[in-house]
Amino acid sequence: MMMMLKTLLITSLLGWAKCQESQSMTPEEKTVIRDQIIEMFDHAYGSYMKYAYPADELMPLSCRGRVRGQEPNRGDIDDSLGKFSLTLIDTLDTLVVLNKLDEFEDAVRKAVRDVRLDNDVVVSVFETNIRVLGGLLGAHVMADLLRQRGDRMQWYQDELLHMAKELGHRLLPAFNTTSGLPYPKVNLRYGVLNPLSRTGTESDTCTACAGTMILEFAALSRMSGESVFEEHARKAMDVLWERRQRGSDLVGTVINIHNGEWVRRDSGVGAGIDSYYEYLMKAYILLGDNVFLERFNIHYSAIMKYISQPPLLLNVHMHNPTVSVRSWMDSLLAFFPGLQVLRGDLKPAIETHEMLYQVTKQHKFLPEAFTTEFRVHWGQHLLRPEFAESTYYLYKATGDPYYLRVGQSIVEKLNAYARVPCGFAAVQDVRTGAHEDRMDSFFLAEMFKYLFLLFSEKSQVPINIDDYIFTTEAHLLPVSLSTTQPPCQGNITETVPVPQEEDLFTHSCPSTETLFPNNPSFAKTIRDGYKYLTGVGRAFRPVPVREIELPLHDNGMEPVEFLKSMGISLTPLNEVTAGDIGSRKEHRGVYRVKLVAEVSQTPEEEEVVPHVVQLISPPFLGRTVLTAGPAKFGMDLSKQEHGVKGSIVKASPYTACGPIDNAEELKGHIALALRGDCMFAAKARRLQEAGVIGVIFIDHREGSNSDETPLFQMVGDGDSTEDITLALVFLFSREGAVLTAALEEHHNVDVLLLPKEKQLGQDKTEKPVGMNIKLRLAQEGELEEGAARGPTLEFVLEKDEVLLKEEEEEDLRGKQQSQQQQFCAKASESDRTEPRSADSSQTPNSGPDTNP
Repeated sequence: MMMMLKTLLITSLLGWAKCQESQSMTPEEKTVIRDQIIEMFDHAYGSYMKYAYPADELMPLSCRGRVRGQEPNRGDIDDSLGKFSLTLIDTLDTLVVLNKLDEFEDAVRKAVRDVRLDNDVVVSVFETNIRVLGGLLGAHVMADLLRQRGDRMQWYQDELLHMAKELGHRLLPAFNTTSGLPYPKVNLRYGVLNPLSRTGTESDTCTACAGTMILEFAALSRMSGESVFEEHARKAMDVLWERRQRGSDLVGTVINIHNGEWVRRDSGVGAGIDSYYEYLMKAYILLGDNVFLERFNIHYSAIMKYISQPPLLLNVHMHNPTVSVRSWMDSLLAFFPGLQVLRGDLKPAIETHEMLYQVTKQHKFLPEAFTTEFRVHWGQHLLRPEFAESTYYLYKATGDPYYLRVGQSIVEKLNAYARVPCGFAAVQDVRTGAHEDRMDSFFLAEMFKYLFLLFSEKSQVPINIDDYIFTTEAHLLPVSLSTTQPPCQGNITETVPVPQEEDLFTHSCPSTETLFPNNPSFAKTIRDGYKYLTGVGRAFRPVPVREIELPLHDNGMEPVEFLKSMGISLTPLNEVTAGDIGSRKEHRGVYRVKLVAEVSQTPEEEEVVPHVVQLISPPFLGRTVLTAGPAKFGMDLSKQEHGVKGSIVKASPYTACGPIDNAEELKGHIALALRGDCMFAAKARRLQEAGVIGVIFIDHREGSNSDETPLFQMVGDGDSTEDITLALVFLFSREGAVLTAALEEHHNVDVLLLPKEKQLGQDKTEKPVGMNIKLRLAQEGELEEGAARGPTLEFVLEKDEVLLKEEEEEDLRGKQQSQQQQFCAKASESDRTEPRSADSSQTPNSGPDTNP
């Protein structure tokens, strides 16, 4: 008996070892992948320096730099660009992590020599803070460290810190509000309220925009000795905390910067909120202030109660958190498993990460947004690093080589599907693989840090990475900041204690001993439940099973796939064999499902009815037709017999996200508005108040077009959109450029907005009606009995108008065949194609008394 137990134990261990072996990675493999990552970085960074510097970003398809004002306006995306060599500054500390110290020193010299921060440019406060201020501070920390080591940077005299301080002062005017929440934009030269600033009219900002300042601003205060930065950032955090919904402890997505009222009340962990939660946790780590940890824990409990439905992360209404407000998730939430690792909550982190990995397997990359059924909602992929970030954190926490394989797949897909001759290009749509002419700076700042560190041992990194905290842009700030440089006097935020449920990790760091007690396969056990979530990779294994009945129809593929995702195996009953029946007892718990009743089902892909914008004024006269996408709200153009007609006028501001400056000009016309900055519904409401009769939204993504990108339906903002009654359509960038060029050239352009099937000049007989016609040859005057009682069609053939082919064809195949081919009108070719009047005497097949 003991010998049998030993054998079983050894067999089990060998099986476990074999399973682990399949996922493990040798040091040689890791070295190859690490070298590949360095080569990829060299390609991306080298392309930027060769083709784009000193521009802010590289356009990898055009092989040139993107200079603001010299390229078509992309709306709010361009607010990241401040003519301050954005990509260079954002990449500085990445050069150190990748051990490119010579390149780092050279890049710092360039930044100090070339970069100016006083440009007359309106920039995003949020983006400039995390990318530029964070980049300058992270690079200063690295430069100072190398200088202290004594072999490099001996010339460095804190120039980057001085630049950071200058930039901090240029961002401060944004905080000049009654609430303490910052304006979303600032002019680097003129601030916010100056008449020359071209900004300051905004009333709203996103929660993340206001709540993602504390790390950079506090670090700047601690390093410079000027407390004003940390004070303002703390105040903004205080306001967001005070404005949380007290019943649910959730925050909304968009807030009014003047009165602190919520503008959008949907709550999640993705776009608009994400880094607010991240900065509460990391502010505690960086600054050692318990206030931030207490707030984070309260928010986190609410998130896990209402938003986290493993493996999904939903969006709910902050005042009624049991109500989900949308059926899709955005890719920015991919950072959240990494934050959960910092919290020590690994089980939901593993679950959500595995779900995200399955989505990448299905679509190659994470789409910018995808439905809760894992279909593409918005197909764009901007080379975002959040999934790689969470992969890195999970590997650090678990040591599970599975996450090395996930990282390897990221590297391979970037090389296979995003690499171009001049860098790496964003993917315009994961369904088509078409590229977009952009390589955002965060690709170099974040993606290569996380991938390099994932495949590196501590000895292969020139700094001790555990001495630093990553900002949301992956810039490095020393965790020693709270002890070596204490907070400025009077700058500790007070808080009223809030009762909360505490768990193992409320006030302690994660521990692998606690998380994985003698169970090295713990993470795999969790992952396996989500392995075939999207239906990719499932092998079919017919197994003998018992029967239960569920109310589904045989063709109801959506419910069938849903049941599969729950682990319910489905097999048609007619496939049951005698062998199955005989072995049912060996497969307890596995059931055969009998599909017995029909349910209403959603199509695999929701049908999008193509619309058009048809230019009808001279010189176009209906010949120029632009394919457009519809909206799920506003006027239903399919019910308008003749569509909506009007002349087009550009909205000012073009994004229609602020007060409309040209309302009088727009009244009674169709407005052109650029996508971006705010929701479609918000734009539509503002323009409706201005008196427009319709809106044509134009995509801000350069080069997008209806030939390469599937049409989609514009959706509302989560709230009721019944108040919006306008005609609304969406044009991709290329089609929009045709329309705006026509407006610039002709100044007065009339258009029709209508479904494609109703466009002017279109042949209405695209779908011919088929009918069977029975022909019977009869003598003149002879009529089939009863034929006169119903509608009849009579062909009268005069003898002199019939050409007997029998006389022309030499190869006759019998009398019966010739009779079938016996009559043919003597009309010329033109007679058969040119229309004639009904009473024309030249019509060959109608006599003077014909009565059709």
